[in-house]
Amino acid sequence: MLDIALKISLTLVMIALVLNAYRLTVGPGLPDRILALDTMYVNSIALIVLLGLWLGTKTYFEAALLIAMLGFISTVAVCKYLLRGDIIE
Repeated sequence: MLDIALKISLTLVMIALVLNAYRLTVGPGLPDRILALDTMYVNSIALIVLLGLWLGTKTYFEAALLIAMLGFISTVAVCKYLLRGDIIE
């Protein structure tokens, strides 16, 4: 039962990633593209965690934490660049 739920979840997260990639390339404005990229980070974290559950290893959870930190820092940096024009003050 858990195997079926994991396969369905993996499929839905992959569909969400494809839709985010579409929004990233076709987005009407730059804020929409940044939001799509941030959502892709969240979906990739979910994909890695689901893959770690499916394979039964703990290594994927550490990779998900690393991607979460990088995603947060990069989103803050890009938003700061858009608002102020520079990243480092």
